[in-house]
Amino acid sequence: MPELKERVRRLFYPAYEARMVKALPKDRIPQHIGVMLDGNRRWAKGVGGDSTQGYRAGAANIEPLLEWSEEVGVRVVTLWLLSTDNLHRPPEQLEGLLTVIGDAVEQLAEQQRWRIHPVGALDLLPAVLSNRLKEAEESTRDLGGILVNVAVPYGGRREIADAVRSLLQEHAERGTSLEELAEVIDVDHIAEHLYTKGQPDPDLVIRTSGEQRLGGFLLWQSAQSEFYFCEAYWPDFRKVDFLRAIRAYAQRERRYGV
Repeated sequence: MPELKERVRRLFYPAYEARMVKALPKDRIPQHIGVMLDGNRRWAKGVGGDSTQGYRAGAANIEPLLEWSEEVGVRVVTLWLLSTDNLHRPPEQLEGLLTVIGDAVEQLAEQQRWRIHPVGALDLLPAVLSNRLKEAEESTRDLGGILVNVAVPYGGRREIADAVRSLLQEHAERGTSLEELAEVIDVDHIAEHLYTKGQPDPDLVIRTSGEQRLGGFLLWQSAQSEFYFCEAYWPDFRKVDFLRAIRAYAQRERRYGV
C-alpha cells in the first residue's frame, strides 16, 4: 500500500503543484521566510536509523526548498540549522550534526546560485566549522540569487544580547555617555546591530514536525510575522507542503501585531 501511494503521488503531484504555483497571487508572496527544520531525529527513529542519518536526510531537503522559494519569488530564506541549546547535546551526537551542517553549507556554496550568510554566535563553534561557514559566505558574496541566512548556532535571546552589546561598544568608542545613549536609544538602533541587519523581517515562519512554538527563533524579527506549522518531519517536507504554507500566507489578512 505505501508503494502504491508513492506511485500515485509521483504521478499526480507535479501537475497539482504546478496548478498551485500558477494560482498563487504574485503580489502576496512572502519576501522573507524563516524555516525551522525540525524533526530530523524523530524521522530517523521512525525509519530505524541514527541521528546522523536523520540530519543528512534533512540536509538533502534544503536545496529543494531553495529551488521552490526561487520559483515562487521569495528573496530571503533563513534556515535554523542549530540552536545555541543544541550545543549541549551529547558529544557523539553533536559531532555528527556539526559535520552534516558544514557539508550542507559547503555544498550550497558550491552551487554558486545563492548568497550564504551565517547568522549566529560563530564564536561558540569549533574553529573548523566556523571557518567553513565564513568561506561559504565569502565565495558567494557577489552572487545575485536568494539570500540564505544560515542560523548556526542561533538563539533569539543571544542575538538580542549581542546586538545590545555591539550597540554599547559602538557608542563607547564614540565617547557617548550612558546618559546620552539612554536619551536616544530606540528599537531601530538595536535592529541595526542584529545578525540580520539591513534585511527585511520575515513575513512567514514555517516550522515542521507538528511543534507549535518558536523556541527562540528570530524573536526580535518575527514580532509581526505570520506562522505556519506543518505536521511533516523536515526530511519528509515536500513541495506541496511548502506551497500550502505560501498559499495560507497569501490568504491571510496581515494585522501587523494588532
